[in-house]
Amino acid sequence: MLKGISPLISPELLSTLCAMGHGDALVLADAHFPGETCGKRVVRADGLRIAPLLDAILPLLELDSFVPDPICMMAAVPGDVLDPAVEATYLVPIQEHAPTAPPIVRLDRFAFYDRAKEAFAVVMTGETAKYGNILLQKGVTPC
Repeated sequence: MLKGISPLISPELLSTLCAMGHGDALVLADAHFPGETCGKRVVRADGLRIAPLLDAILPLLELDSFVPDPICMMAAVPGDVLDPAVEATYLVPIQEHAPTAPPIVRLDRFAFYDRAKEAFAVVMTGETAKYGNILLQKGVTPC
């Protein structure tokens, strides 16, 4: 165990975060997401919910300030509805650790899958909230 690093972050996830460069994306995927299909690298975080994982990751990860959408979530498919509580739960750690981040951008399902296929890694969580996936784009870490 290391000081200052949440015990929710496994050694594999810590190594993945460290290996990411600026512009690389990380998907925190819900339990229903096709991670093995979409992900170049898949990190398991079974049993963990995304909001606490965001709270653990965001102190370590600078969001990309050179793009308009460093935080993306999946939009509801036509005929379905989003639960606004999901995004509201994610905004708590985002606003705490990245208060100047732009609003979350919603991507249609297949556009989100395309971004996930290009992501550095997909973290498969135990999140069960519908449309609970979130993509974070890493920026340049300040000196």
